Amino acid sequence: MSAAGFVAADEEAVELTACAAGDEALLAALVERRLAGEPLAWITGTTSFCGLSVRVDPGVYVPRWQSEPLARRGVERLPDRGVAIDLCTGAGALAMALGAGRPDARVVGCDLDDRSVRCARSNGVEVYRGDLFAPLPQEFVGAVDLVIGVVPYVPTSALPLLPTDTLEFESTLAYDGGADGTDMLRRAVAGSVEYLRAGGALLLELGGEQVDALRDEMKDLGYLDLEVLTDDDGDVRGLEATLGGRS
Repeated sequence: MSAAGFVAADEEAVELTACAAGDEALLAALVERRLAGEPLAWITGTTSFCGLSVRVDPGVYVPRWQSEPLARRGVERLPDRGVAIDLCTGAGALAMALGAGRPDARVVGCDLDDRSVRCARSNGVEVYRGDLFAPLPQEFVGAVDLVIGVVPYVPTSALPLLPTDTLEFESTLAYDGGADGTDMLRRAVAGSVEYLRAGGALLLELGGEQVDALRDEMKDLGYLDLEVLTDDDGDVRGLEATLGGRS
């Protein structure tokens, strides 16, 4: 597999071998699927996120390790008995990490995709099917301490630049953020105002110059202390903001 260009070939081989459980024919079939580009998590049925084993069904967005700092920051911003919403929850990885870090908090997920909703529920997440905040009960309005999410933020024109296996196997529904990648981000930012309590936190994954594109709009909506989150290489990975007091 290393000859095929897989960066973590040895680690992947161990996972595939364990999944085959001694069945050489099955192992050969699993390796063939991986060499064709199918996500490892779909083949083995699980992936690791923030030290948790997350079930990932075929067709469901595979949580990336690059999102783990966002999850850890979310735990820091979520009170012990707080309330959090994980937008576009997918398999529920962010919600699971928040629940593990704040076991007495109420953490719910939302997703538009049926497969994702079923997968997140199998991971123990309280999840609602629908577009962003639309499916949430009214009890959440003005009562949420944290809104977090990895919503689609890849500019449509940049979709062809994604890895080949991503393009061939994963749905663009999980990636396509419109012309400049901010279509879903803007909707998440605006929708959060109705649900966050004063002092509540918004954490969203994004990239490039998207924070600058959202900055004025967020200020007008009442967000304070907007902070750009970067990775160890200095690349933009997300934003954090606090909702100010309501007038």
